[in-house]
Amino acid sequence: MGLLILAQNKGGSRFHADPSAKGSIQSHTYLQGLHRTGALTRWRGEQLLTSVLPAGDSWGILAFLCATLWNLPGVPALNRTDQVTTRQSIQQMYDLTRYLEHQLHMLAATYLNYLGPPFNEPDFDPPRIIGVEAVPSATVDIQEWHSLNDNARLAANYQAYSHLLCYLRTMDGTAPTAVPSLRHSLTHFRASLQGLLGSIAGIMASLGYSLPTPGPPVEITPPSHFLRKMDDFWLLKELQTWLWRSAKDFNRLRKRVPPSAVMLHLETRGF
Repeated sequence: MGLLILAQNKGGSRFHADPSAKGSIQSHTYLQGLHRTGALTRWRGEQLLTSVLPAGDSWGILAFLCATLWNLPGVPALNRTDQVTTRQSIQQMYDLTRYLEHQLHMLAATYLNYLGPPFNEPDFDPPRIIGVEAVPSATVDIQEWHSLNDNARLAANYQAYSHLLCYLRTMDGTAPTAVPSLRHSLTHFRASLQGLLGSIAGIMASLGYSLPTPGPPVEITPPSHFLRKMDDFWLLKELQTWLWRSAKDFNRLRKRVPPSAVMLHLETRGF
């Protein structure tokens, strides 16, 4: 009888990624670095016959195991760097969203006081009639929202923040120079939101999703100073709603991308 050592790719040795994610990492069934004389003898489906050693050859067994472990860093199927990086990036994107919520809370209080009454009154709720109508609304039916897949959620967030950033740039340009703290807060918030947009694009690329086609640029020319203030008011409200929704979306995505787990199964037969 001899000792037959098999490196099998069964259920426990695969990367367990979200089945709905098109960019999930697929496991390979080959081991690099073992293509030497006497080290690799035969392929059969998902089983790799690596060597047949005489019974009692403990030094041969030890040498084979050492060679296998030595070559593990070069095995593509066991390289989980990409998946770990994606999971960490999603966590960072979620943390940035929560930080933006905090930033917006401080910014909105200052900006609404700058706009003055009636915009800084708690019960003021004007209609959306001017430029902000071009911004996709974060309000959606709960059943429709739950039916969205990861690609659709990320694409909706990317499109919304692309539009919101355009409006923020115009708001930044109209901020009074006499209130430097307000201009500084707007600039800082806009830079953070630009970072969030870049994070969403990076996550979509890592998951194999294509970025949404950007729409034509929208020029905002309100006919009056009051209507311009109304647009600014609604912009802040849409930002608040979108950041709240994004935090929910990214938290859901974070839970759907499991941590990488790699196991190499070595089965012995013939004892």
